[in-house]
Amino acid sequence: MHYVTSGNGEPVILIHGLFGNLDNLKSLGLSLEADFQVIRVDVPNHGLSEHWNTMDYPTLAKAVIDLIDKLGFDCVKLVGHSMGGKIAMAAALLYPQRITSIVVADIAPVSYQPRHQLFFAGLTSLPLNQNTTRKSALTHLIDAGIDEGTAQFLLKNLQRTESGFEWKMNLSGLIDCYDRIIDWQLTKDNRPLQYNKPCLFIRGGDSNYVTAEHRDAIIQQFPKVTAKTLNGTGHWLHAQKPEIFNRIVGEFLR
Repeated sequence: MHYVTSGNGEPVILIHGLFGNLDNLKSLGLSLEADFQVIRVDVPNHGLSEHWNTMDYPTLAKAVIDLIDKLGFDCVKLVGHSMGGKIAMAAALLYPQRITSIVVADIAPVSYQPRHQLFFAGLTSLPLNQNTTRKSALTHLIDAGIDEGTAQFLLKNLQRTESGFEWKMNLSGLIDCYDRIIDWQLTKDNRPLQYNKPCLFIRGGDSNYVTAEHRDAIIQQFPKVTAKTLNGTGHWLHAQKPEIFNRIVGEFLR
């Protein structure tokens, strides 16, 4: 995995969500680097990381552990948003001896129904040729039914080439692996795994990603959980109220 590091102290790895890159949690990283060595990663199939044909949570968790080994750490703290939160949870459940604690932002350890079809349709239908501009690309995604803020976020994955544009992310790979990205099948002997170290789950008050119906699944797998709701935010809580989000995460990690 491609990564950048900053700061000094106990290591913390920050893991972004679907369609993102290591800059998504940059504000959090800056707020932590006075007390921690912060490692921000590009998840495989995103940013500058390798493109994979197969993408599931056991494989992604192993990639995190391989990075920890490469950096020479015995154990680390993990912070993940959305898909990145699932990666953090998978690493904690499968390799508990390597993970000191985790922070999970607006995602639960459950399988979800598909909810990104509109994004995939807009992205795959966007022409990537010499006639394309960033303005026309934005217009295309908005016309496809994607709100402007989300469209701007998605277009951060667009990079110019000699013949037009291309995606930094492995868009076809994400589409092929999407059923595994929204899935959650981490069990041992047909029983859920359990992580018995400190965990913080933060949900957006206006988000529907973590609801009351997910409570039992969270407690069953992460019995030492602390939960907080960030009112006035949706799924992108870390971007909507960064100062409060960064403070809550920092206090927990410290």
